[in-house]
Amino acid sequence: MWSGKRDHAGFVQILSLLLLYFLFDCTASNQYHWVVKEATYTRLCSSKKILTVNGKFPGPVLRAHKGDTVYVNVHNEGSHNITIHWHGVRQPRNPWSDGPEYITQCPIQFGDNFTQKVIFSDEEGTIWWHAHSDWSRATVHGAIIVYPKRGASYPFPKPDHEEVPIILGQWWKSDVMAVFEEFVRNGGDPNVSDAHTINGQPGDLYPCSSPDTFTLVVDQNKAYLLRIVNAAMNSILFFSVAQHNLTVVGVDGSYTKPVARDYVTISPGQTMDALLLTNQQVGQYYMAARAYSSSTVITFDNTTTTAILRYNGNSAPFSTPVFPYLPYYNDTNSAFNFFDSLRSLANKDQPIDVPLNITRRILTTISVNTLPCPNNSCAGPNGTRLSASMNNISFVTPRTVDILEAYHYHIHGVYKKGFPNSPPPVFNFTGETLPFLVQIPNRATKVKVIKYGANVEIVFQGTIVTAPIDHPMHLHGYSFFIVGRGPGNFDENEDPLNYNLVDPPLRNTATVPISGWTAIRFKADNPGVERGRRWRRQRWINGFAVLFETRLRSWLRRPVRGGRRSCDGFMIMQEARLAANFQDPEDPDVRDPKSILSLPHEE
Repeated sequence: MWSGKRDHAGFVQILSLLLLYFLFDCTASNQYHWVVKEATYTRLCSSKKILTVNGKFPGPVLRAHKGDTVYVNVHNEGSHNITIHWHGVRQPRNPWSDGPEYITQCPIQFGDNFTQKVIFSDEEGTIWWHAHSDWSRATVHGAIIVYPKRGASYPFPKPDHEEVPIILGQWWKSDVMAVFEEFVRNGGDPNVSDAHTINGQPGDLYPCSSPDTFTLVVDQNKAYLLRIVNAAMNSILFFSVAQHNLTVVGVDGSYTKPVARDYVTISPGQTMDALLLTNQQVGQYYMAARAYSSSTVITFDNTTTTAILRYNGNSAPFSTPVFPYLPYYNDTNSAFNFFDSLRSLANKDQPIDVPLNITRRILTTISVNTLPCPNNSCAGPNGTRLSASMNNISFVTPRTVDILEAYHYHIHGVYKKGFPNSPPPVFNFTGETLPFLVQIPNRATKVKVIKYGANVEIVFQGTIVTAPIDHPMHLHGYSFFIVGRGPGNFDENEDPLNYNLVDPPLRNTATVPISGWTAIRFKADNPGVERGRRWRRQRWINGFAVLFETRLRSWLRRPVRGGRRSCDGFMIMQEARLAANFQDPEDPDVRDPKSILSLPHEE
């Protein structure tokens, strides 16, 4: 029992120390220090230097609870400029550190550092982070695990082990920047990777790889929550575990109705939460992944990466593991049967709000076009240069100032409004005959103006221009409902009748089937410059910007960072004065009524 002044003083001192401890602990858990630097790694019988975060490949796991704010100080000690993007994080009213270079921020120059503020809001489950500069993300990436709010629980029985990252990737024997620079120079396809990887390891089906194959040691009759990330540059992947079902309970940072499958399909940029029940006989079982590719004209890495699931108590640790079932590489039905089996929970504890009254519709084609080269000297078809487009506009990335900066400070000549609501030339998108007009795209930095609060529907329409292929499409700053998907040309009268408006999956990356379409819906309620682009085949990067009109007085009050470099290295000296003096000509009483959102890009 405490008594007297001395006891009271001692109690106060202990209480103060406890408060300091908890304050320090909370601060420490929400701050990360990352150093981007080169490290030497050996794979496939040879060694090379790769770009990493803190020397790790894959990179460190970022952990947070739903609703947390995290600060990541990124110091660039590499040899290239770089940005870090928080893939699947909404970043509400915080586009300034979202990561897309030349869209929301200039890259972090080598020798420099930048503290990025990451605001978690609705996300819960597994998402990921990655470099957003050229091909740096081939090795600069890692998982983000967002736990339920403190005091809350999962909408499924808590697993015995809730942290098992499974990062799927690709490995090139050559320097990845050299691969990137070569196809930028010649205008053709990038060289295919030499291996797929699981947690950075190719697996024992590749040469010189058996001793380092990733092994997950498990206890029998336990539940493990696999945090699966497809960090591959350009491979849609099938993944499975021999003689074990995977029960998918979440995708892209949102929960789903549980669905048990003997394989899953996961596109570049997508993430997944899957329960693995270790209910088989004690032994060894392969985990394996290989590419799905529907194209008949584009080469791809057709190798299979493996890891090992090993039960504790296994009496024969050197026996050959059981191999799992994986669909054939061009099995489109299996790939999209899995995608279409996913549904949001949509219950009272996990409600959803699918936009019904659509106020802005956009139909955009997704094509792989070509640009002419002098003397037909490039490596694309007939000596041309590959260049992807949306609505026949191939997005041109600005290089002197980012788009958000240009909008915020009224810098003219960086981008133009007027991205079309529908394809300028309407044609049979998936037919055999193509008008010459759509084979060579227009090159421009176009944006689309959308009012804040609008209910938006976007239909991505694949085409047969040059090279029909499946297209993973990602939207920064938003998740969206995938309400429909189908083969052939989208029919605006018939296809919406079959939309799922009850429990569609909520995702941040959608897969558009080869020569088909995918429809998404979302509410435009997160102002900010967020890039949209295509994920596969990074030379084909393209996107378009969307300018939101909003009456939120405070959202653009960006923190003043003294001496911040512009993209070309010059100093912006009057940020505070410009921000203070900004007046919108349409509403002189509102200083910051608009924002830009660069919308869907292909992963």
